Amino acid sequence: MTRIALHTLGCKLNYAETSTYERGFAAAGWEIVPWGQPAEVYLLNTCAVTQHAEKKSRNLIRAAASRHPETRIVVTGCYAELRAAEIAALPGVSRVFRATEKSLVVPETLAFAAPSTKQGTFVDEVLPAWSGGERTRSFLKVQDGCDNFCAYCTVPFARGRSRNLPISDLVAQAHDIAATGIREIVLTGVNTGDFGRTTGESFLDLLKALNEVEGIERYRISSIEPNLITEEIIDWIASGTKFLPHFHIPLQTGSDALLKAVGRRYDTKLFAERIDYIRERIPHVFFGIDVIVGLPGETDELYEETFRFLQERIRPAFIHIFPYSRRPGTRAYNMPCQVQDSIKTARVERLEALSDELHAEFVASCKGLPEKVLWESVDRDGMMEGYTGNYIRITKPFDPEKVGTIEDITI
Repeated sequence: MTRIALHTLGCKLNYAETSTYERGFAAAGWEIVPWGQPAEVYLLNTCAVTQHAEKKSRNLIRAAASRHPETRIVVTGCYAELRAAEIAALPGVSRVFRATEKSLVVPETLAFAAPSTKQGTFVDEVLPAWSGGERTRSFLKVQDGCDNFCAYCTVPFARGRSRNLPISDLVAQAHDIAATGIREIVLTGVNTGDFGRTTGESFLDLLKALNEVEGIERYRISSIEPNLITEEIIDWIASGTKFLPHFHIPLQTGSDALLKAVGRRYDTKLFAERIDYIRERIPHVFFGIDVIVGLPGETDELYEETFRFLQERIRPAFIHIFPYSRRPGTRAYNMPCQVQDSIKTARVERLEALSDELHAEFVASCKGLPEKVLWESVDRDGMMEGYTGNYIRITKPFDPEKVGTIEDITI
């Protein structure tokens, strides 16, 4: 039996795609083994969102080739799209699958395809993908690619233009997920709210169709741009649906000058109004907000605008903080007034402290509220954990009978 080890770096989309590859190899009779163990094939799904992510991808490839010189290494993901020739030249690499070749990963690897660095062009093909492997939650890929081309971002180059599968295909995949016993689906995409670009359907129509899938009791939207989460979508979610009071919304910066400079499609006024609209209609809602620290031109004054906007106006439950990483090929790479790494580090630390404060405040505000927890399968030193609908982590002594069940609790 041929053995294959798979490893994923990066986002939820990558995890969904790797899980899909794994099901394909298992269906073909291959044995799935942990990364690091001997195997005939290693498959690495890479990330390129930062320089650190690219370096980590290279290091994993080199380490695999050094420790397992007879293993054939297959590489896909965003780093594979941006640096195909560079990766193909690394020791041990047998095949580099670029963004347009994801549907070939399983069949060509099964055939032990010869090394290739052929140049592809983006097409409307979308690899259907959803993650399995646990009994409680699945990441369902509903959209891929992005047309925004923000100044700091490599994603449109790595994943191509915005495109999606039809609603009927995604509903069928949700039924497949439900058949495994999974109770919760997280909708993922590069620009999730842009769903429908290639099929003429709407994101709201997708949400309504998925809401009818029997066996799935909870949905989350992993990330959605503030200008794409419309009042109509919010009103429908608030009307009593399976979609939970949990929103992950990218801000990136609270400075209108920087939002305009990097090409974001909203300003702080729209962002704040959208947050207010959601809070008015959905009580005790959890907001996770993305922020990039140290964008080119971010002076002390502009950073303070971001800090005050989050602290005084938005007050989210959590801040996902990323130091800006200078990416070759992007407009921001050549922008003046690049911020020193030491300054970025100090700014990140200050925002992390604010995030801790805001998260504690949000949890305290929910104390005593009735909620439902979906218990997860991991045994953490005799304890298990689960998340409420509004994404508060709850722990209790591990009980295997509770895994995958939804329990009424008081926070």
